[in-house]
Amino acid sequence: MTSSHIIVSEFGSFLGKKGERLQVKRAGRVVLEVPFHDVEQVSILGGGVSLSADAVRECSRQGIQLNFLSGSGEPYAKLVSPALTGTVVTRREQLLAYLDGRGVVFAKATVEAKLRNQANVLKYFAKHRRHADPDLHGRIYDAAGKIEALRNELQTLDAERVDDIRETLLSIEGRTGRHYWELVAAVLPDTVEFPGRIRRGATDPVNSLLNYGYGILYHQVTGALTLAGLDPFAGFLHADRAGKPSLVLDVVEVFRQPVVDRAVIAWLNRGFVPVMEHGRLADKTRRELAAKVLERLEDQDRYDGSRHRLKTIIQMQCRRLAMFFRGEGAYRPYVAGW
Repeated sequence: MTSSHIIVSEFGSFLGKKGERLQVKRAGRVVLEVPFHDVEQVSILGGGVSLSADAVRECSRQGIQLNFLSGSGEPYAKLVSPALTGTVVTRREQLLAYLDGRGVVFAKATVEAKLRNQANVLKYFAKHRRHADPDLHGRIYDAAGKIEALRNELQTLDAERVDDIRETLLSIEGRTGRHYWELVAAVLPDTVEFPGRIRRGATDPVNSLLNYGYGILYHQVTGALTLAGLDPFAGFLHADRAGKPSLVLDVVEVFRQPVVDRAVIAWLNRGFVPVMEHGRLADKTRRELAAKVLERLEDQDRYDGSRHRLKTIIQMQCRRLAMFFRGEGAYRPYVAGW
C-alpha cells in the first residue's frame, strides 16, 4: 500500500468488507485491513482476484475508485460512484468545444506541454552528466533545442476546429518523439537494451515498464476527469473511436514524462533489473513498478505558485480544463519542473 492507494496483485486474493474496514485475504488469511475512510483508490493488477458486492458498494459510497489492469498493464475497467461525475453542463460544453476554437486551444496546448515536458525530462537527466559525460550532455541539449524549434511550428497553426489541424499536430508530436526516445536510450545504462518505443505487444523490459506505468497513470487521469465532470471518451487531439477514452489519452500525454518516464529511467539508472516471464513483467516486478509510480505521484512540483503532489496537480488540471470549457477561465497546461 502506498499512501491511500491499495495494490492487489496476488492470484487468489479476495477483497471484502469487515465492518468499516476494507479487508484483503489470501488463502483464507487476512493480509491487509484498512479503514475505508483511509482508502482513496484500489488497483487490481492481473487476474485471479475476487471481491465482494459489499466491498464494491462501500467503495462506491465512500468515493473509492476501483481500478483493473491486465497483466500487461492495459486498463480494462474502472468502478466509480455515479454520484461523482459532476454537472451535465460541463459535459455539454465539452462536446460543443469540439466544434469551436476551444478544442483548438486545448489540443495545441497539450502538444506544446508534452514537448516541453519531454525536453525537461531530458534536461533533468543531463544535469547529472555535465562533467561525467560532457558529450552526452551536449547531445541532450542539442535534442532539447530541436524540440524547441518544433514548438515554434505550433505557433503558426490556427483553425476554427481541431479536425483541421489534428494531423499537423500529430506530425509535430511524432517528430519530437523520435528525438526524445533516441536520447532516452542514450541516458539508460549500457546494460539495458532499449529497441526504441514500442507500445502494444512490447516484450522488452523497458517498454514493458513504460506501458505498465502508463496503465496506472491512465486510471489516475480517468478518475480525475470523472470527478471534474468531464467525459473521458470525448477527446480532441486523439480521434474518436468506439471504446477509446480519447480525453484520457489527451491529458495523459502531458503527464507521461514527469510521472512515468522519469520514474522508470531513474529506477533503471539506479541498477534495477526488471524480471520478465513469458514476454511480460513478472508479478513481483509489476508490484514494485506500481509502488514506484504511486510514489512518484506523491512527489511535489510547483503549480499555480505553490507546491502540490503530482496526483493533486492532475486533479487540479482536470478541474481547470472543465472550467475552460465552461468559459470560466483560460486554459494553461501543466509543465513540469526539472
